[in-house]
Formats: sequence, C-alpha cells, structure tokens
Amino acid sequence: MTARLAVLLAFLGISMSLAGAGMACERDGMRFPLKVEDQKAYPTYIGGQPFFMHGDTAWSLLADLTEEEAFVYLQDRRARGFNTILVSLIEHRFSRNAPANAYGERPFATGADFAKPNEAYFAHADKVLGKACELGFLVMLTPSYLGFAGGNEGWYAEMAATGTGNLEAYGRFIGERYRHLDNIMWVHGGDYDPADRDLVRAVARGIVATDPDALGTVHTAPETAPLDFWSRESWLQVNNVYTYGPVHPAAIREHRSRGGMPFFLMESAYEFERGADEHRIRIQAYHAILAGAFGHLFGNNPIWHFGGPGLQPPPMDWKEALDSPGARSMQVLVEFVLSRKWWLLEPDAENGLLVEGIGAGMQQAVAATARDGSFGLVYMPGSTGVGVDLARLATSPVNARWIDPTTGEATRVDGSPFAPDRTRFKPPRHNERGYTDWILELVPQQPTERIQ
Repeated sequence: MTARLAVLLAFLGISMSLAGAGMACERDGMRFPLKVEDQKAYPTYIGGQPFFMHGDTAWSLLADLTEEEAFVYLQDRRARGFNTILVSLIEHRFSRNAPANAYGERPFATGADFAKPNEAYFAHADKVLGKACELGFLVMLTPSYLGFAGGNEGWYAEMAATGTGNLEAYGRFIGERYRHLDNIMWVHGGDYDPADRDLVRAVARGIVATDPDALGTVHTAPETAPLDFWSRESWLQVNNVYTYGPVHPAAIREHRSRGGMPFFLMESAYEFERGADEHRIRIQAYHAILAGAFGHLFGNNPIWHFGGPGLQPPPMDWKEALDSPGARSMQVLVEFVLSRKWWLLEPDAENGLLVEGIGAGMQQAVAATARDGSFGLVYMPGSTGVGVDLARLATSPVNARWIDPTTGEATRVDGSPFAPDRTRFKPPRHNERGYTDWILELVPQQPTERIQ
C-alpha cells in the first residue's frame, strides 16, 4: 500500500463516521432509492411507484454558491415541481473561484491530487446534498467532469496524470462518503468520449465497490448515444439522449433499439443560449417524453453556472432567472404529465396515429398513446394542424381538448366527441404566451359516459 493510499484510507475512516447511519430521502410519500426493473421503461421508487424525471441543470451548485444561496435555489426548484438536479461534485472552470468553492476551500489538499481530498470542501458539499435529500430531489452527481474534448473545462488531463489507482481510491472515497444518501445517481464522463476510458472506469469501479446500489449513467459528448460508446458497462443502468439537433428522432432511436433500458433527455439547448427560448425548451422536452423517455433535464443560462463563467454572457442574475419563462413552462409540463398515467405511454413511432401534417425537425408534431387505450397525446410545435386516425386509439367516439402548454388551461375542441376515423385538428393560432405550440389530448368516450 502506498503512503498516499494509507492516508486516504485513514481519511475514509473519518468520512464514514460523518456519514452516520444514513438518511431516508423521499418525495411526496415516495421513497428512494430508485430501482431499474426488467420490462419497465422507467425507474421506480421503493414500493414500485413510477419515477418521472423532471430535472434542472445546476452544474456549479456545490462549487459556486454558499450554503444559504444553495438552499434558496433548492427550495425554489422544489416549489416549482422539479424533482431532479444535475450537479458537479468538483468544478474545474465554471465557478467564480474554481476549483475552490464559495468559501475558498479546494477539493484536494494539494493541487489536483485525487488521493488527498480536502475535508472542508466535502463538508460543504455534504450540507447541500443533505438538504437536497431532505427536499426529495434525485441528485445526479458527476464525480469528475471530463470537460469538452478533454480540455481545460474539466478534469481529464489531471485524471490522466493521477492514474487509475488514485482515481479508484477517489471513487471509493466519494462512494463511501455518500452511500448514506439513497437519492444519488452517479453521472460519469462529462461532454467527452474519452481517449482513455479506463480513467472513467476507475472512478466508477471505486464507487460501485462502496456504493453498489446506486444507479449510474454517463454524460457523453454531444450526439453520442451512451450505449454506443460505453456499451453495457456494469455501472451503466440508465441510458440518455444528448443532442443539440431535433430531439425526437434521437429519442425514438433509443426507444427502439436499446432492449428496454430506461432513458431520459440528458441535455439539449439551454434557455438563453444558442438562441433557445421557452418555445424551444418546450419542444425538446415534449419531443423526448412522447418518444418514450421517462423524463428530461431543463437547462438555463445563468442557472447552470450561477455566478461563475459560462459559455455565453448571462442575460440576468441567476436569482432572477429562477422565474424564467422556460422554468414557468416546465412547471406547467410537470403538473400536466403527473396528472396523467404517463408511464403507460407508447410513442407513435410508426406514425399510425398521426397521418397528416407531421412536419420535421423542431416543427415535427409527435404523439403517444396509453397502452390501455385510455388516452392519447399529440404535441404540435406549430399551429398548422394535424390529421389523426382516431381508429388507432379507439372504436368509440373520442373526446378532444386543447391544452395550452404555457398555462395548462384546457379547452374542449369544437365538434367533440369525434367518430373513430380520420379527423383533422387545427388549434388556435397562438397560445397565451403568443407561441404556436399546443397539446391535443384525446380520450375515448366510455359507454356510460355522458357528454357535457
């Protein structure tokens, strides 16, 4: 055993005492940890309740904010219905004092020596992660963000210099430290498909050795499917989509070809970056969910980096951005989705329900139907209208409603109920916010149901 590892193991003994007997994290009576079960396209809580991921991207939360500021952020996101956050455990560039946190504490006692973690830095992380547990968040925790193309945004060069032995010891350290939090999903990688995969594998191996029940996923380079690059690594139980192009075709590919591994939308355009407004944010979220994803992550500039440097100048302070148009749209989305049996949805991948006016790219209309035939949903980014073969949904008349995705307000479609044959639906031109996107909800009429 090297001297460094001996010091680290001694330090681990201190960390284990800090961890205590564990914390029970739950959300609205549903308890973590999440499990992935065969034949289910979504993770489940203890008791088997489906988990819908409604997440916010907060990469620099632990590194950039004080404890009080972090609590303000978490309480706001809890009140808006978010149940997941994506966070870097250690930050390399995207915080004001990187790699130090808001208190000036660096993650390692000496430079980037992964074998010498700094207790004061991780003690601050403990408090914020504990608060996230208390509020019922799934925390998607990135142990060592690699950085785009392995460059200076992340830790890839330092990881290569420190070697796999020390990286595995670091993985054991953080796995042991946070195993008492049952709401963590580890997110390996970070904007890069590494030349040396063993560096990522070493960290993952250490975590699995000390926190074997935690789920794992990976943040690849953009446009890379995790299961293409990482195949079926033992730590990879949850798949995802990361694209800045149209989300729906990428998501349908993962739905069709991945043998049932649950997947979610990891990343697409962030609000206030790359010209993305609330309309774009809604399109990519609904495109993912109606393509079979069990949820999505929303992103916003400046919230993902808070006060630290970002990729584009932020249009406002992060506290003001908490109430952005995109965030308000996401609150409507989660309230709408959770009020339906979303876990029954099967995507209309072959366009059997939608037969006209489908469109393409960001303007593609998409649909899904419940496996038990109880409802169908169509999301239309534009207002030109779509043709729907209602016979694919039901043999009885079908009630139809327009849902405004900016407010959640529902309006009965004129002429409803409709006979189970081909019908064209054209929404109002603009929703409450002045955009052209609408949700069409289709519900077959029950034999005993009276039309209001």
